[in-house]
Amino acid sequence: MSLLIDSFWRAVAYCLHPRVIGLSLLPLLGLVLTAGGMSYFFWDSAVDMVFRWLESSAWLTTITQWLTDMGMTGLKNALAPLLVIFAVTPVLVVLVLFFVAVLMTPAVVRLVARRRFPDLERKHGASWLHSAVWSFGSTLLAAVALVISIPLWLIPPLILILPPLIWGWLTYRVMAFDSLADHASREERRQVFKQHRHWLLIIGVTSGYLGAAPSLVWASGWFFAAAFPVLIPVAIWIYTLVFAFSSLWFTHYCLAALERLRAERSAPDATPPPAVTATPASPVLPASPVHPAP
Repeated sequence: MSLLIDSFWRAVAYCLHPRVIGLSLLPLLGLVLTAGGMSYFFWDSAVDMVFRWLESSAWLTTITQWLTDMGMTGLKNALAPLLVIFAVTPVLVVLVLFFVAVLMTPAVVRLVARRRFPDLERKHGASWLHSAVWSFGSTLLAAVALVISIPLWLIPPLILILPPLIWGWLTYRVMAFDSLADHASREERRQVFKQHRHWLLIIGVTSGYLGAAPSLVWASGWFFAAAFPVLIPVAIWIYTLVFAFSSLWFTHYCLAALERLRAERSAPDATPPPAVTATPASPVLPASPVHPAP
């Protein structure tokens, strides 16, 4: 329990590190640059195509005519740009967050290892390919579990328990593995997973619940269409901060657990071996002098 709380507060403190803040701003920079480049080349043609589609659809024509009659001509003209933004933004967000996730976890592990565990030996127990296969397999299992559990979501309490539990398990599997990939051997990684499985799952589930906060902002952006361009970048930034915090929490916990495991293995046995008491040798009596026979 002490290791869990200690790693939690260390992760909170490390979120204020300039390097972590810089990594959290990468999605915003990537989103702005990508969206700016795409809008420069494709914005006019995309809006024009959507506008033509709106004009050719009978039911959309009825809606736009109703908006005109209600005096909301401006909303009618803004409908096509909003649809383009709504369609493109999820794709951009997924792409940007994917590259940030690939770059952030190794950077976080290097930061924590350099500042807190400089003497911890690196045994390189898993390669990049091994980590990718592990992440893909864990994601596939989590997706199957989500699909199977969908009927249970109709029971009100379970919809608040099952998805965070599944995503928490996935987060624990992927982030704990990546945190130990460079420093632990395969046998050490399995030992850490075995000894700390429940605490690592608690970290994963907590991170899963924290990840719901950006979803609320995201939903507000869809509801308040006018604020969509502002709220969605905020949601991306919050999501990246949550991702950075989760990665820091797992890294601090796993590397501290690995250091403790190695210390326990290298410590001498606390129980000294029983002393061997030597049996005292019998005293050697001097030989009696031999007198010659008379």
